[in-house]
Amino acid sequence: MNALPKKICVVDDDEFVRDSVRALLESYGISVEEYPSARDFLSHAHADQSECMLLDLHMPEMDGFELLGEMRKLGSTLPVIIVTGRGDSILRNRAIQMGASALLNKPVEDDVLLHSIRDAVADMHAANRTSAAS
Repeated sequence: MNALPKKICVVDDDEFVRDSVRALLESYGISVEEYPSARDFLSHAHADQSECMLLDLHMPEMDGFELLGEMRKLGSTLPVIIVTGRGDSILRNRAIQMGASALLNKPVEDDVLLHSIRDAVADMHAANRTSAAS
């Protein structure tokens, strides 16, 4: 199985969710950078060296789709896993079309989240190897 990343950022306006995800990921040796809003992430993103992002879809001011769109406009290829309490196939398709690695419904089971993170990071590394070989 693919290795887990060393660092992940979590963008979610719910402090309980951020704390829960941090506890889980840190138990696997993953460093977690937390952002309570999309705007907070954008204002600090220059310092972030994460290998993957967990992004809440429904947040005030700027939602997850808007942040993902901004990131892609800025040229970011960071793997993004969108998490939401109200997901459906339409939102999942939109997320994938926008370049998200996955859309998961809250509450996310630990093993599903870890597997999605591994897959997203592995896909990023494979894409980087392919582009470096070109």
